[in-house]
Amino acid sequence: MIANALVALVAALHVFFLVLEMFLWDKPLGLKVFRNTPDKAAITKVLAANQGLYNGFLAAGLVWGLLHGNPAFAFQIKVFFLLCVIVAGAYGAATVSTRILIVQALPAALAVAALFLT
Repeated sequence: MIANALVALVAALHVFFLVLEMFLWDKPLGLKVFRNTPDKAAITKVLAANQGLYNGFLAAGLVWGLLHGNPAFAFQIKVFFLLCVIVAGAYGAATVSTRILIVQALPAALAVAALFLT
């Protein structure tokens, strides 16, 4: 139950990232979260929306894993998508900001650990 709660948390975070990147990128909250200027946000808005869409796919995969009826296959789905999140978070930390490691990769790593401990 704790493992699935952590998986759901990671999915919810990625839905939040989708909203921030696709719809709020150039709005006050998006500017603040991503430490952007209005000019830079305007230039990068399409790229951010694309990135947000990918975050939505990660969330959808995690929800699929949570809802799948076959426990063994559900486990594999969750692990796969959590590992994708960890890789994306590590890449983001290496190329954009180390904050991404804490906000994105750490929750996914905790969820993977919890899955393997159950």
